[in-house]
Amino acid sequence: MLPTTDIKNKPDSQTSTNLHCFHCGEDCDTPEIHIEDKVFCCDGCKMVYEILNENDLCTYYNLESKRSGISLKTGKDISDYEVLDDADVRRQLIDYEDDTIVKATFYMPQIHCTACIWLLENLYKLHSGIAQSKVNFLKKETYITFHKSETTLREVVRLLASIGYAPEINLKDIDGDEPKKTNTSKTFFYKLGVAGFVFGNIMLLSFPEYLGLNKSIDGNFARFFGYLNILLALPVLFYSATEYYQSAWLSLKQKRPNIDVPIALGISVLFARSIFEILSQTGAGYLDSMAGLVFFLLIGKWFQRKTYDTITFERDYKSYFPISATRKTGSIGETVALTKLEKGDTIIVKNQELIPSDAILIKGRANIDYSFVTGEAEPIRKKIGETIYAGGRQIGDAVEVTLTKKVSQSYLTQLWNDDAFTKPASNFNLMIDKVGQTFTVGILIVAAITGIYWLINDASVAINAFTAVLIIACPCALALNIPFALGNALRILGKNKFYVKNTDVLERMNNITDLVFDKTGTLTSTSNNQLVYEGTDLTNEEQILIKTLAEQSSHPVSKEIVKTVDEKRKTKDGSHNGNTSTPQHLNHRVIGTGTFKEIIGQGISAIVGENAVRIGSEGFIFDTEIDNSRGTFIEINGVVKGFFTIKNTYRFGIEKLIIDLQKRFKLSLLSGDNDRERGNLGAIFSPNQLHFNQKPADKLAFIKNYQNEGKKVMMLGDGLNDAGALKQSEVGIAVSENLNQFSPACDAILDAENLPKLSLFIHYAKRSMTMVRIGFVLSLAYNIVGLSFAVQGLLEPVIAAILMPLSSVTVVVFGMVSTSLLGRKLGL
Repeated sequence: MLPTTDIKNKPDSQTSTNLHCFHCGEDCDTPEIHIEDKVFCCDGCKMVYEILNENDLCTYYNLESKRSGISLKTGKDISDYEVLDDADVRRQLIDYEDDTIVKATFYMPQIHCTACIWLLENLYKLHSGIAQSKVNFLKKETYITFHKSETTLREVVRLLASIGYAPEINLKDIDGDEPKKTNTSKTFFYKLGVAGFVFGNIMLLSFPEYLGLNKSIDGNFARFFGYLNILLALPVLFYSATEYYQSAWLSLKQKRPNIDVPIALGISVLFARSIFEILSQTGAGYLDSMAGLVFFLLIGKWFQRKTYDTITFERDYKSYFPISATRKTGSIGETVALTKLEKGDTIIVKNQELIPSDAILIKGRANIDYSFVTGEAEPIRKKIGETIYAGGRQIGDAVEVTLTKKVSQSYLTQLWNDDAFTKPASNFNLMIDKVGQTFTVGILIVAAITGIYWLINDASVAINAFTAVLIIACPCALALNIPFALGNALRILGKNKFYVKNTDVLERMNNITDLVFDKTGTLTSTSNNQLVYEGTDLTNEEQILIKTLAEQSSHPVSKEIVKTVDEKRKTKDGSHNGNTSTPQHLNHRVIGTGTFKEIIGQGISAIVGENAVRIGSEGFIFDTEIDNSRGTFIEINGVVKGFFTIKNTYRFGIEKLIIDLQKRFKLSLLSGDNDRERGNLGAIFSPNQLHFNQKPADKLAFIKNYQNEGKKVMMLGDGLNDAGALKQSEVGIAVSENLNQFSPACDAILDAENLPKLSLFIHYAKRSMTMVRIGFVLSLAYNIVGLSFAVQGLLEPVIAAILMPLSSVTVVVFGMVSTSLLGRKLGL
């Protein structure tokens, strides 16, 4: 059995103080930081309250039932924004600039409620230099306009950071090779708007025709409305419908006719036939049908293209790297943009900062966490003169490194030079293309035979028969089937926090044969790991000593040690007292004045009461360069008592999911970690399915080898180290615990909480494709019935123009209703 944790049923941890920060609502260790009766967890939160209070903006706290503020315990160093004064960096970040104002857009993942919107749209009250600020809540973006004479880009960002809304700015934003994000869909919506406007107005002008206008009496009006309809229809033909003509032409040039060929023919025939009838005064034409056809086809295309604007499906290492580094010149450190770093530059890397390029350590004690790149969670000790690769994160005191390569040429960028990141989005011939090729050729042959037959036997019927065939056979129902049926399926999956990039991905899911899982952060939870103690039993006094020292550190492991000791003592107290509801208050010991020491990333020590206590890594406790990273050791009065190790917590329901998937797919697990979890995972995976110590390149090669064997692979991962494999796979799914802040290159993003539903999601995607096939059958049935009359010359074009949209509506309604009912049946 896997060591899983049911997160939903896990009791909330309790604190001994029961105090909550007035600004952000987080627990407060002590009431020392306060203003009158308002307690704050840190000086940052207190400062934000003072800023808001001074500017009469405390309404912010009344807009939500819970505290709305952002915690500033781990706030960004204001000095990090010095690079925003660089002219080149500034030019990349702003949207517009003239002699008086500057406009800029900032991404702020912290935006989460109405209070955030209210505060950010009242920035002008905090600084007179800000002219306007507007928030796009769905995209978590803020658009700010400020006066050049009164403030600068750097000052605006510093203001945002000071109130807890530091914008997310990374290397991708300032890289000159990366074009600034533009709204490429704007032209498409113009085309959709034109088609909708024309369709509505032509129908309005055609009402006299619908109501039986007596042309012998009001012939002038009929001609006038007919000519006006022609003028209105021209923008639809030459603007709104251009995508279909371009697609049809390209497919014919490649000798692979697609579904857009008969669509383009149908539109052209409707327009030509209408022009003939209106100019010859033999009829009113079918321009309303033509405009309506284009309008609904564009709606279907929009529904198919529609994705989740709040989520980024394409991200590489540039999206994670900061925009600046501290370059050392002589004895002076200056903040520069990463794009300006050169080979041979010496930079200072502080605690928790990323190494931006391959480098050699020249000063300091490096403790490098490569989990960002490899997935291996344990830090690696580096000596002076050793190579440190890009993407490693320094844990501990600042070090100095000399770059051996430019940022764009590092080891990390080799992943993004792989063909996986330039390959087409799909390895499959999508269903609509397969159907389109056969359908197009068939319709052209039927239309040609019909025209030739009637030219020989009755030329008066030939034009009607030929045009009726092309109109009735216009595959608008086929073209609308997939976007509406699968588009509705995307909506239903999105409601269940499975965000699929587009309908093509659902089609590819239908062909999957193999599933490949990453372990750390995918099968395991990154936020619910447990500490396990190994060593001699600790007395009550020793536990109090350990807890007292650990409380002095803000390191995550120290916090977990405090929580673990608390829970152990509470359990013990509850069992002795027969009361498990409210444990008694835990005792503390006094830390000796001036004795507390902390070496960041290594350990802490102090005199607690009259006892010398040390907590830290193996290298810290034993004072050696050799560190096997077995855990966090405890030493009291010179005696090592034992150590705490982090135990992976597998997500609730993972075991059942894997067992279910094993019945339908071949599974594999690729992990960047060592094989210490082989025993746990061996309970549900076969030994030959487990692969450990896998680097990013190894994962990518693994997927390629599977594909070379003809397998269709779905890959599930969570980190940058999985990005190559995710991109190479037929379907790459990023599993994320924070949908707003994380999304590597992938085809879909799955909320980690709903990972146990993956099997159900795959089943729903397959069943949805079955509904699409049934829709195709319905559409083809309409075409067969209509064509049987059209080839005989028994179907007037006006009847064909009515039957065509009727078949489309039927297929669209069937697709929407069937996928909705299917989702409801499966509990989605």
